[in-house]
Amino acid sequence: MSGTSYRVDETYIKVGKQCKYLYRAVDKEGQTIEFMLSAKRDVSAAKRFFKKMMRAEHRRLPFSISVDKNAAYPEAFNASQAELILPQDCNLRRVKYLNNVIEQDHRFIKKKVRASQCFKRFHTAERTLEGIEAMNIMRKGQVKRLGGSDAQGRAKFVASLFGVAA
Repeated sequence: MSGTSYRVDETYIKVGKQCKYLYRAVDKEGQTIEFMLSAKRDVSAAKRFFKKMMRAEHRRLPFSISVDKNAAYPEAFNASQAELILPQDCNLRRVKYLNNVIEQDHRFIKKKVRASQCFKRFHTAERTLEGIEAMNIMRKGQVKRLGGSDAQGRAKFVASLFGVAA
């Protein structure tokens, strides 16, 4: 289970000749909660991400969500609270340096994306990023009953996630 203090941020990913945005949420210990690739960085994308984040099975209700100074977050946060997606007692904190945990966590994603050079299509980027995030979740030890060196267990986990033969 994740913690109750979330860090939400986005980073850009090059898809074709355009930048797309990878929204990510981690708790204060750095455990991944949710991620989403979006074509735009606006209020509707932030609302979609909040909705997806609250549907995650391994999360607890957040007491606070820390974001950077992106102008879309306060409006999306208030709209999500009005639609009862986010709890009413949850606070939005717009502090630049509280997101250092997630900024450092972006490194692992960016390193893998840089190695693959560039994605041609949005769907390809989305599927590849799902795999990269799944591997990071396993690396962090967030999968129950799966040890760090259990290769067969990791293969079964990936097969169950994506429906592919391992």
